[in-house]
Amino acid sequence: MKELIQLFTQITLLRRGPQDLPASPLLLALTVAGYFVVNFLVSALMPPVAGWPGHLAIDVAFQLVWYVLLLRLAGKSERTLQTTTAVFGFQAVLSPLLVLSEWLMRRFAQDTTWQFPVTLMGLVLVIWVIAANSHVVKAALEWSSPASVALVILQILAGQILLFALFPAST
Repeated sequence: MKELIQLFTQITLLRRGPQDLPASPLLLALTVAGYFVVNFLVSALMPPVAGWPGHLAIDVAFQLVWYVLLLRLAGKSERTLQTTTAVFGFQAVLSPLLVLSEWLMRRFAQDTTWQFPVTLMGLVLVIWVIAANSHVVKAALEWSSPASVALVILQILAGQILLFALFPAST
């Protein structure tokens, strides 16, 4: 377990990629469950938004569908297990920081002293997520860095639009 967390941390730091993971349905299921549990626990302590359990469920389902369809459309469906495991794994590593950042942004939205540093921290984390995710996508699809970054940004926007459509009052 420790080695797996270290591997996901290395993916988060752009030192390893999805190709370094075994193509295992069990590992994917455990990683998705781990991502869900980490997010659930941190969000229960510091709720990032109203209705966060629904957001989390939609997020997990959306990402699974996104990568299955993406890799199938790209003709790389044999890479689905490793790619999706890498995405959920590195996000599980970053989730506590992301949830904390979102909670802090809501908490200090009206406090001019903390508003800028908290927002800056959130921006740095979003850039980090985009960089790590595009690193995984680039390795999986063998696309250029700009195309991979654009695809990851499209995924984030599509996920946010879906959440807004399903939960208009809480986003």
